[in-house]
Amino acid sequence: MPVARFKAAALALFANLAAILAHSRVDATQKTRHLISGIPPMAKWLAAPVKAVKAIINTLVPTLHMASVYALLCEFPSADAVANAHLTRLSNLLFDSSKGRYGKDTAVMFRDAARSSIGSHMPAKSLELKHTIKLIRELAIEIDEIEAAIKRIMDKEIQSPIFTIPGISYRMGAMIIAEIGDFSRFDSADKIFAYAGMSPSTYQSGQLDNCYSHMERGSRYLRYALYNATKYVCHWDKSFGAYLEKKRSEGKHYNVAISHAAKKLVRLIFAMEKSGKAYLPTA
Repeated sequence: MPVARFKAAALALFANLAAILAHSRVDATQKTRHLISGIPPMAKWLAAPVKAVKAIINTLVPTLHMASVYALLCEFPSADAVANAHLTRLSNLLFDSSKGRYGKDTAVMFRDAARSSIGSHMPAKSLELKHTIKLIRELAIEIDEIEAAIKRIMDKEIQSPIFTIPGISYRMGAMIIAEIGDFSRFDSADKIFAYAGMSPSTYQSGQLDNCYSHMERGSRYLRYALYNATKYVCHWDKSFGAYLEKKRSEGKHYNVAISHAAKKLVRLIFAMEKSGKAYLPTA
């Protein structure tokens, strides 16, 4: 059963938390990396028991994974339950959980859609759905606590200058630092880039192999962190944004253009770690 398997994995994941947070920056940031990698499976497992109401919800809200939707499905975990819900209770629940975004009109739409649904009522799936949402909420709180601890370690112990780069978050920055480790192990930024497996030979016709998930070369965690960090840096920093647009204007595929920007970012990170100086935006 997916929920049972996830509970076992979660217990193993948090078993060594105290020891990991107390030690080196690599251990601490690797914990953040593993926690991040555990979030997508939660959403995947939630999708299985929610099939009975998914068709209804997708037409009314942007995504299943919202606080208001979680609150709705916890109390009314089937189309039949929504269809027979008291309108006042349904309206108040949506209003409170969405902080006023959804109210009576949305509640009416939900209930009418549920009443016209052909979905069958499956008590076992409804129970599984409620337990899965509860587990996600509990783990989300623990993830927030761990990331807060990681942030404190980054600020007080590591004090890396790369966090002064616009767009480098604690999550991506911690993953980059964890995977690279001791920067003195590398003679140049190009070797770090190669270590990440982001050299031009790893691209095929401008296509990144499914966001690196099937690539065997280099550190897939470092690839993931650099790729995503580069996208945000290009968004928030004018010089990187202009560089990305320049590569795109040359006719390069988006992923290839991002790889060029990532190489530029790696060189910047390498230089900053060596000098210890904060990032100074260029005009």
